[in-house]
Amino acid sequence: MPLPMSPADSVFLLGESREHPLHVGGLVLLQPPDGSDARDVRGMLDVAMARGAVTPLLRKRPRRSPSSLGQWFWADDDQFDIGHHIRHDALAHPGGMTELSALVSRLHGGLLDRNRPLWEMHLIEGLADGRFAVYTKIHHSVADGVGAMRLLRRSLTVDADKRDMPAPWEPRTRIPQRRNTPGLLDLPVSAVRTAIDAAAEATGLVPALAGSVLRALRNQGGPMSFSAPHSALNVPITGARQFVARSWALDRLRLVAKYADGTINDVVLAMSSGALRRYLIERDALPTRPLVAMVPVSLRSDKTRPEPIGDPNEAGGNEIGTLMCNLGTDLADPGDRLATVRRSMAEGKAALRGMSTAQVIALSALGSAPLALDMLFGRHGPVRPPFNIVISNVPGPSAPLYWNGCRLDALYPLSVTLDGQALNITCTSTDHAISFGLTGCRRAVPNLEPILDHFDDELAALEAAVGI
Repeated sequence: MPLPMSPADSVFLLGESREHPLHVGGLVLLQPPDGSDARDVRGMLDVAMARGAVTPLLRKRPRRSPSSLGQWFWADDDQFDIGHHIRHDALAHPGGMTELSALVSRLHGGLLDRNRPLWEMHLIEGLADGRFAVYTKIHHSVADGVGAMRLLRRSLTVDADKRDMPAPWEPRTRIPQRRNTPGLLDLPVSAVRTAIDAAAEATGLVPALAGSVLRALRNQGGPMSFSAPHSALNVPITGARQFVARSWALDRLRLVAKYADGTINDVVLAMSSGALRRYLIERDALPTRPLVAMVPVSLRSDKTRPEPIGDPNEAGGNEIGTLMCNLGTDLADPGDRLATVRRSMAEGKAALRGMSTAQVIALSALGSAPLALDMLFGRHGPVRPPFNIVISNVPGPSAPLYWNGCRLDALYPLSVTLDGQALNITCTSTDHAISFGLTGCRRAVPNLEPILDHFDDELAALEAAVGI
């Protein structure tokens, strides 16, 4: 049965092009149990493929028709082919992170086929240390970063001895039939209903907008900013991608946050600020004004909480707002940068309090409107960007997790780059580590590997700055 697609989700289909793939991804590293290797894992996945069971979220594909008045909707793929979505790859010798990053960079640059459900999963063998990798990509119209994380989480267990577990694409339990599902002719009605609901929220939007504009003019944190400078990161892009990743002990960031009376997310942003400052200085391209980061915050459970963790469920879609954060890249002292980030994020979260979810989404959309218009209409980047970079922190599992005895060792996120936004930084955590994934346009921001070393240096500098 057809299902309506929200306007927010359909934007990711309307704005996609060969130069701008709009899918998110994840790279998982798993350690097989003693006595097993990647070939055993491949056998388990082959058995799961033969069963043919796929969760409903991953069976739907995008469509639109005259009867839906051109509105995008979701339809079940009645010719679903699991073999198209599950693939096997092998690394070139010597099978290290360099070879893995190169393969994933190529995979992440390709568009998903819109004639099929918008996801792929690649089992990657050949790592020299005996681990195996799984790279998954899913279109942003299907799930945001938090939704994709929940899909992963529900396929894992804390029980290291549990076997015969379903594959990540298989349903965990029987899904009840949806009642009162709209048909094709109902889709325009759902769009009207959405507009009516939005109008009902508009009465509170004007004062919220006025307050956000005033905060932006004062260079305070919130969903809008007028102070982002033009930078080497804000240029047109091409379709080729570069991906690099590294992990750090979560306890190190947690301790810095404790000593600074901040959050782990503040430390993530401060590390990013210092690493970007070093990278741009090396290119003789550091702006005199501080860079501004757009920081997505999930509205799924608490619109003012940027790091929600909930129970896995079937929900896809995108329920996110944004805050604009002053990164303090004009400041040489790492402690001063951390204080600036902490203050900016505190101001932003305070600004969201008292707003409804719809108001937060509306103001977030206004804050990034110039970039969205460029994406939809194919222009080549605003003269002055609404922000300089997107930095996301997607919470991961807080306990050791396993799939059929294979331990989750690392989880590296991959995200989206756009014209005017040539680099993205996304991180996520496991029980013991926080993993940073940098996704960039290969031509606009070449040679990302040194930035990882800058993150290393910045974490050490922050530890020294807070007295650890």
